[in-house]
Amino acid sequence: MPSKELTAALEAARAAEAVIRSLYGKNPAVRAKADTSPVTEADVRAEEIIRATLSRHFPGYGFHGEETGQHDMQAESIWLVDPIDGTQAFVRENPFFSTQIALLRAGRLVLGVSNAPAYGELAWAEEGAGAWLNERRVRVSEVAELPAAALSSGNLKSLARSASWQRYGELLARVNYSRGYGDFAHYHMLARGALDVVIESDLNILDIAALVVIVREAGGVFTDLAGGAVGLETRSGLATNGRLHEAVLAALAP
Repeated sequence: MPSKELTAALEAARAAEAVIRSLYGKNPAVRAKADTSPVTEADVRAEEIIRATLSRHFPGYGFHGEETGQHDMQAESIWLVDPIDGTQAFVRENPFFSTQIALLRAGRLVLGVSNAPAYGELAWAEEGAGAWLNERRVRVSEVAELPAAALSSGNLKSLARSASWQRYGELLARVNYSRGYGDFAHYHMLARGALDVVIESDLNILDIAALVVIVREAGGVFTDLAGGAVGLETRSGLATNGRLHEAVLAALAP
């Protein structure tokens, strides 16, 4: 049975979905934030309803949202929320966007909900309870050798400027095939065993917090590109089925 926290997170994600669906394809006004990333009415309204829903159920929890900022970040339990991860896709009527809701407790990610309404996928996981995708429990693949692996990557600007770029190219030559599915999609695919490795180098924790829990509960491993644990300051990601993790870290190491 899902916890009260997971129930609340799913309720919040579905409430946000109603807002997002009402504005998707309606040519919403777009403005640029201070970091030049886009934001729309849908982003703000979706986060407001997520925050209101979660606060109603858990008024003592902290909150870190992409659009409405931070509140009580010293609390033991903190909600991490990106109402529309993939705003540019949303604006261009591309279904590769999602709502991301995670719970950080005492510095550890323990719950994640990833809802992609236009794509038709809702994934969630809670520590110790497995990972679920559209009501079906999912599990990572058992691929154990790089020549048999399927790899997806995205957000590679900083990797392209680093000494590891050549190593990344060499890694691509070693795997079975590579694609760039991006955003939530390749993590959902990893969790259900359709991919084996996901690499990204330009991230915000709000982009991946929920997905970390989903991948982990599906039996995978999620670190940064140096093999470090994922935290609030994480800016890169390596997610694998676990069996391939050390081999990919070694392949990318400078």
